[in-house]
Amino acid sequence: MIKVGNKAPAFTLPNGSGDKVKLSELSGKTVVLYFYPRDNTPGCTTEAVDFQSSLAKFKRQNAVILGVSKDSIESHEKFATKQGLKFDLLSDPEAKVIEKYGAWGEKNMYGKKSMGIIRSTVVIGPDGRVKKIFPKVRVKGHVDQVLETVKEVAKEAKAAASA
Repeated sequence: MIKVGNKAPAFTLPNGSGDKVKLSELSGKTVVLYFYPRDNTPGCTTEAVDFQSSLAKFKRQNAVILGVSKDSIESHEKFATKQGLKFDLLSDPEAKVIEKYGAWGEKNMYGKKSMGIIRSTVVIGPDGRVKKIFPKVRVKGHVDQVLETVKEVAKEAKAAASA
């Protein structure tokens, strides 16, 4: 299980274009890694569109948004095109990265228990360390909470650079 302050687990996953995205290549940026159950479902669409609406604000803070689900590269490409998403959606069909980040577990939907992706977000600082974990996310207002955290991380990074 990941913990705040620890080094974020390394990963390499394909995006909607099939290009490999490596955490190690994002060093020096704040990475917002959000895990979501499925493309084209109501909550997941709302969350993705909310991140897209605030993308410029995240970029001003030197942050990158990455969405992760078990959906295929093709599904991600269609979803991103349909919703006008300008950030990467990463495909993790075997849930290896999803599990490493603690976003796989038992879910209870309408009294029925099953294993699946637990909607959650991890903010990784420019130093590659976990800065904040948002477990069991509620979509409404979530992107604003993440943006506030990213602003704090940017302030810390600026302070550390000038010290």
